[in-house]
Amino acid sequence: MFTRIHEVDWASLRHADGSAQDVPGVLRGLTSADPAERGTALDELYGSLHHQGRVYDATLACVPFLLRLVAHEGVPERAGLVDLLVSIGDGERDGGVGAVRAGAEVFVRLTADPDPEVRRAAAGAVVRFLAEPARALAVVRERLTAEREDGVLIGLVEALGLLARRRPSVAGQALDLLAAWSAPPSGPAVRLAALAALTACAPERIPPDLVTTVLWLLRERSARRTRVPLGPGRPDGDSLVHRLHGPHSSDEEGARLLRTLHAALDDRLTERAALLEGQLTCPDPADRCNAVWMAGALVREWREDHTVTVTLLGEQLVEEEGRLRHAAVSVLRALFALAAPAADHLYALVCARPDDWVQPRRGPGPVLGAPLDALARTGDARAVPVLAEVLSAPEPPRDVGSAVLCLGRAGAPLVPALRWALGRVPLDRPGAVQRAAPLARALGALGAAEAGRGLGGPGAGGAARGAGLAEVAREPRGGIGPPARDDAPPAIRAALGGEHAGAAAAALWAVEPDASAVLPVLCGELGADDARRRTLAARRLARRGAAAGAALPSLRRRAADGYAARGGRFVRDERDERDAEECTALACAVCAISGGTEEVARPLRDLWTAHPPVRRAVAACLAGLGPAAAPLRDLAATELTRLRRHTARPPGHGSHDIPRDEELLRLCREVVAAT
Repeated sequence: MFTRIHEVDWASLRHADGSAQDVPGVLRGLTSADPAERGTALDELYGSLHHQGRVYDATLACVPFLLRLVAHEGVPERAGLVDLLVSIGDGERDGGVGAVRAGAEVFVRLTADPDPEVRRAAAGAVVRFLAEPARALAVVRERLTAEREDGVLIGLVEALGLLARRRPSVAGQALDLLAAWSAPPSGPAVRLAALAALTACAPERIPPDLVTTVLWLLRERSARRTRVPLGPGRPDGDSLVHRLHGPHSSDEEGARLLRTLHAALDDRLTERAALLEGQLTCPDPADRCNAVWMAGALVREWREDHTVTVTLLGEQLVEEEGRLRHAAVSVLRALFALAAPAADHLYALVCARPDDWVQPRRGPGPVLGAPLDALARTGDARAVPVLAEVLSAPEPPRDVGSAVLCLGRAGAPLVPALRWALGRVPLDRPGAVQRAAPLARALGALGAAEAGRGLGGPGAGGAARGAGLAEVAREPRGGIGPPARDDAPPAIRAALGGEHAGAAAAALWAVEPDASAVLPVLCGELGADDARRRTLAARRLARRGAAAGAALPSLRRRAADGYAARGGRFVRDERDERDAEECTALACAVCAISGGTEEVARPLRDLWTAHPPVRRAVAACLAGLGPAAAPLRDLAATELTRLRRHTARPPGHGSHDIPRDEELLRLCREVVAAT
């Protein structure tokens, strides 16, 4: 397996962690008799050689050895290695596809391997990498005839779907086979897989009563499946591979089938909602657990009235099955205000489990328990007394300030408790500012006059901390309360010439709008080497509006230079998100200070289209302009017609995606109404 491995100059090759000289040892670890060592080796392959799906020169050098490993029956991790090879080769960039395609014959042999997990993984690999489509179809057809394991049959049916989508010359034959396998005598799980593939490839060939059929098959499948208790609140396993591919429930096969079906239905929201309603009322808790995660994905991606779905999510909280209850709380917590239809059940759970109000967590300080946090995020005032008790603890949860912000005006009774908690934060310790900032922000949002007073402590470091926290306390938060004001502390003025000069200038302006002291500092920050500092400076100047007129020439010049540097056009590129934020901040500052959009209308249009994450900032800028935003009104009007959220991303990419999108919609409605 490792013949000539030392002939490769691994030290000259690179992977995500730098030099690849450790790769031979990692590859040998896959053959270890110790399961823990094999698991660590597989983790390292994913983490360094295929980090975030990238293919490095070291990755390509590994492919021949990985192919030898998967061909050897004595290697226990072969199914995971086939999945890794598929991921490396399943794309046209970075040369991965050519390297894996060279070993396609290995996958043909593996479709008849004794290990069913290897056979299942190999089916998709054959379709992806075998050069002749007709031969790939023949291999899949033959294995469908010979196979008896449901799990492998599902993999073969999914391979037919790939053939139908990727290989036009055999697509018709693949669809005919899918149609045949979607009907009796195929078992319910295999029929579900075939229906999902047909829905994605040929929706005209699916039955008109798809939802009814799927729910019947789901119940049939559950009746035949050995019931496995869902167990405690969290799935076992903490390996990288488990986090990437591991199950949310005890029934990962069912979860995969449903994910595939929902992905195939895509924007057919009526059918998806009806399917979820049926899934969330299934007798089997594992089916409902899978449906909970599907419901979270639906609400996270689509703008729709999700009241019925969220209500059914709330009903899962009364279940004794720990994993089901944990899944429902996790999903509801990510919905923020949209979880309001489940607030009664959340409140009942919070009352029933006071020991879960606060949870220990790695890092500085505890965090709020998920049920209490979810309740507060709905904006429900019943969370206030519980949060008051939590704030009175010797070490309040570090995220409690963020929960209070979600309560809006209902959180006003918490001002004394927030003030007390903020006073107990030792600001001279590492990480203390990060703990204090949410508390200061909550106080400022609630209009507490002393939100920024006395923060920071003595010395230059204290001055910088005080400036930063004072600015945080005065950030605009949607008009929850009047802006916090106090006498400008000497510490803030002292910080004007230091590392945090921008924060000090912004905080000083909030209480003492002295342009002569503040504008030179903020204009100087526009020329900083750090893009983040430049972006913050532009945002801080924008908040000053017309009073920052002296900064306009510099802002105009930098906005024009940034646009010209990109050839007069912004394009979609995730690697340029930081640049997009800076360019957006500069253009919005020009609008806010000049009172119009004419000078930067074109770059703002490009940014809106190419970089969806900046749309909130642009919409906020337009909303602040009132009728003067009319030239860009169509951006907001069109956004309001879109069903898909602008933040729609794969699960795990952001816990605040829904409130960000809901805020964008609110701002767009303001723009349309004002223009």
